[in-house]
Amino acid sequence: MTIYAIGDIHGQIEMLQDAMQRIENDGGKDAQIVFLGDYTDRGGNSRAVLDFLIAGRDAGKPWTFIKGNHDRMFEWFMHDYPKSDAFLPIEIYWLHPRLGGDTTLASYGIEVTPKSRGLLVHEQARENVPKEHVAFLEGLQLFHETEHLFFVHAGIRPDVPLADQNEHDLLWIRQEFHAHKEPHPKLIVHGHTPIKTAKHYGNRINLDSGAGYDKALTTAVFEGTDCFVLTDQGRVPLVPE
Repeated sequence: MTIYAIGDIHGQIEMLQDAMQRIENDGGKDAQIVFLGDYTDRGGNSRAVLDFLIAGRDAGKPWTFIKGNHDRMFEWFMHDYPKSDAFLPIEIYWLHPRLGGDTTLASYGIEVTPKSRGLLVHEQARENVPKEHVAFLEGLQLFHETEHLFFVHAGIRPDVPLADQNEHDLLWIRQEFHAHKEPHPKLIVHGHTPIKTAKHYGNRINLDSGAGYDKALTTAVFEGTDCFVLTDQGRVPLVPE
């Protein structure tokens, strides 16, 4: 079975549209696609990205949506009373420019400034962010797996069975996962940690090539465990380094 995967989008609607065109050229309009999360923040068109993904879902496209840590931060901010991730540094929160919630709300017409932060911005968000966008964020999957592949946003806790992974690790883990060189139960396909280009590490593949920082958005195609990066010129094999 052929499966396509798209790395962290971060509000880059034009890059997403280009990626979808490459997939259509390679596998047709009804290709199976796994999106690895972080649909919003930093890039300027988070609202358009969510509109695009929701429209595809509602049209019955065979698309699978994984939850990223930025998606959960947005989701939590939209609660009746905004909730912040307890693992973030005390001076960093979703509206901070470092995380990009301010640019996400700007795509809904909400200006975030040092003076406007707080419950006023939350009230404006509750009024202006469509309920279907919030429902989409709430309904995202934590992972998707096939016989040989495990798609997830950030990674897994090594030596913990895949069925026993916890949500925080699936959304946030880095060092312990990256340092593990032994095989995992399945080949892990993830994003979360931006690198210059997609890379195959043998036991995992990182598809986050920095779209959130105006770099590239990577699209990959899998035939079993064989991986190819999908470019304008077609497939380029991605092999372990």
